[in-house]
Amino acid sequence: MKNPFDLTGRRALVTGGGRGLGRGMAEGLAEAGARVVILGSSSAVMTTAEELRAKGLDVAGLQGDLSDRAGLPALFEKAVELLGGGIDILLNNAGVQRRSRCEDFALEDWDAVINVNLNAVFVLCQLAGRKMLAQGGGKIINLASMLSFFGGFTVPAYAASKGGVAQLTKALSNEWAGRNIQVNAIAPGYMATEMNTALMGDEGRSTEILGRIPARRWGTPEDMKGIAVFLASPASDYVNGAVIPVDGGYLAK
Repeated sequence: MKNPFDLTGRRALVTGGGRGLGRGMAEGLAEAGARVVILGSSSAVMTTAEELRAKGLDVAGLQGDLSDRAGLPALFEKAVELLGGGIDILLNNAGVQRRSRCEDFALEDWDAVINVNLNAVFVLCQLAGRKMLAQGGGKIINLASMLSFFGGFTVPAYAASKGGVAQLTKALSNEWAGRNIQVNAIAPGYMATEMNTALMGDEGRSTEILGRIPARRWGTPEDMKGIAVFLASPASDYVNGAVIPVDGGYLAK
């Protein structure tokens, strides 16, 4: 029987793939056989791509500014060129965070978060969607969040952006599912990554979070590989518009 999780010959673009969850998912896709381009704003994408190639994986890095809306189409086309002229999988993982009490939250921080976490996601979905529609199908995976379901504290822009990503995922799915593009989202739980360093360092909040996670640990980039491969593969061909938690059971408690 053919392996429904095999990604051999598939071409994937992963944003924010230089470290953390993005790196884990990019590695998972490549391990499943995909050719992967990781796109990010720092030189970490180039270093990561080199490290993954040393493992025998087909990965290229591309550095670019996802906050530059005017430059996104050219950046996307460069990624497609590196992939060999097409794209089968788009994984929108890149995101930024700003923290402050709501009454003090700076508007420039609001704009910065919304621009990368939501605006860039839509632009890349639209660009990839056009190519996927022309070629007869594809897979789009967006990164939602626990804050797609609730509001959090001191992160109003992040919560708004991730709520938007969840609804955008459903909206795109409504229009494209019948045209063989599966659009879904992953909602990571509390993950031991650089973005959560401050949260993990808050003893009271960290203890509170761990007390609610039935798995009794923070998640890791390794925990994201399986769901990414599933949503990128033929195994998920009838999964559409889903926002899937990967949270150690946090939402169920």
